[in-house]
Amino acid sequence: MLELFRQIARRRDLGEKVALATIVRAKGSTPRELGAKMAVTQDGTVLGTIGGGYGEHEVWKVAKEVLLVGEPRMVRVELTSEVVTNEGAVCGGIMDVFVEPVGSSQT
Repeated sequence: MLELFRQIARRRDLGEKVALATIVRAKGSTPRELGAKMAVTQDGTVLGTIGGGYGEHEVWKVAKEVLLVGEPRMVRVELTSEVVTNEGAVCGGIMDVFVEPVGSSQT
């Protein structure tokens, strides 16, 4: 996780905004544990992981919105739905992920 924070700091030093996603609640079987983090940069680059696949893609989309609007959001990722099952990801759990903007070091 230290390397993730170093990468975020580098991006901030360059004046970029980054959205930081953190798993704040996990119920049932989930791909990552409570506290796992992922960052999304302005160009869509993903740093770190909260588990990959469907759930991570859903959080990535919200992170891009958070970067545009500048307001944090909570995302509930349900890994129990039929859509997820059809994609082959059948963890069966639920994750609540807090996504917050991390601005440039000048802001």
